[in-house]
Amino acid sequence: MQKLTIVIPAYNEQEVLKDTVPRLWSIEREVVTQNFLSEDSDMLIVDDGSSDNTWSIIESFHKQHSKIRGLRFSRNFGHQAALIAGLTEAIKTTNMTITIDADLQDDPEKIMEMVQAYSAGADIVYGVRTHRETDSWFKRTTAQGYYKLLRLLGVQMVPNHADFRLMSKRAAQTLLTYPERNMFIRGLIPKLGFQTAKVYYRRTPRLAGESKYPLKKMLAFAWDGITSLTIAPVRLILLLGTLAVMLAFGMSVYSIIVKVLGLTVHGWSSLMVSLWFLGGLQMMSLGVIGEYIGKMMTEVKGRPRYTIQTRLD
Repeated sequence: MQKLTIVIPAYNEQEVLKDTVPRLWSIEREVVTQNFLSEDSDMLIVDDGSSDNTWSIIESFHKQHSKIRGLRFSRNFGHQAALIAGLTEAIKTTNMTITIDADLQDDPEKIMEMVQAYSAGADIVYGVRTHRETDSWFKRTTAQGYYKLLRLLGVQMVPNHADFRLMSKRAAQTLLTYPERNMFIRGLIPKLGFQTAKVYYRRTPRLAGESKYPLKKMLAFAWDGITSLTIAPVRLILLLGTLAVMLAFGMSVYSIIVKVLGLTVHGWSSLMVSLWFLGGLQMMSLGVIGEYIGKMMTEVKGRPRYTIQTRLD
């Protein structure tokens, strides 16, 4: 029989876990019964180095149900690392995994449809939001602009999909063969090439607590997505540099013509604007190149993505 494991990354989620875990456990039991899945189907919560009582809550649930398992990081390694750790642990014994955030803004009632899509032959089932009405105007607009930017850069993405998805064992195993540390999972999944399906849902507000992705983290995450999936920014630098050289050549020709015609105008403003523009362009270019070199250095070091401090099996 097929076994299902629900993987839940959690970072300082003490306010929601007491409601999240029982609800997901109940849904999973219902899915197991109706879809004839293995009774060994379980749940794996990955504590991403929380500083509150998240781990204590996980321990208490594990004592009540041995199939509610836990991993605890030695420190905060990030959401993507928690997902990778959960998948790595889960696929040792399971046939399919479903990843969902602890705040349950993604609709857990759609787990049933995901499992049915898997039974119909899909190796990857995306949970896709039907609207963004719960987001602020700024977040909604920037998210839509980000997806459009990625498409322009040649990156395959599923719009309005985060990390609520089902993956078969072979799909998860294939993802885990990607060795990079700078991972943007939702951008890598479409590269796997397996049969996919989509389940649509309406996102709801958090049950409690605050978002673990404030604006600063969201911007950093978005930038990681671009730099980990495409070298288009470096190519853009080459294009801008080429245009600057062409402009400089044109200005040189113009200056010679003006000089010959005796129409030379001595100006300070135009000179300073040109210097500041080219200087700023050079600094930005160095910054983008430095970002890629820094990520290359991180990859070359080959440091572990995460460190597990405690396991609850």
